[in-house]
Amino acid sequence: MARGRTTSLTIRLTPAERQTLRAWQRATTMAAGRARRGRIILPLADRMPIAQIAATVGISRRFVYKWVQRFLEQGVEGLAVKPGRGAQRIPRQPTRTAPRNVSA
Repeated sequence: MARGRTTSLTIRLTPAERQTLRAWQRATTMAAGRARRGRIILPLADRMPIAQIAATVGISRRFVYKWVQRFLEQGVEGLAVKPGRGAQRIPRQPTRTAPRNVSA
């Protein structure tokens, strides 16, 4: 049984969601960040305290709350990384060269 403060934050996973999150743990081609987010959600569904989840996964409690909130709002799809606010990449334009003056 988990020790520590219990949280009022509870998650009920459907069997399909639980299966998906467990598959992320076994996948070798899965991005590490997404697998880590699965390791946050699964124990919370099993009523593990937030502090213990944070210590086990190796992140702060703040990020546990962040990913749990996103999961509650958007489901499993919400655990994917969204693009940041950084500068947008602009594709390079091909450089134009001056036409050669060929004399015959």
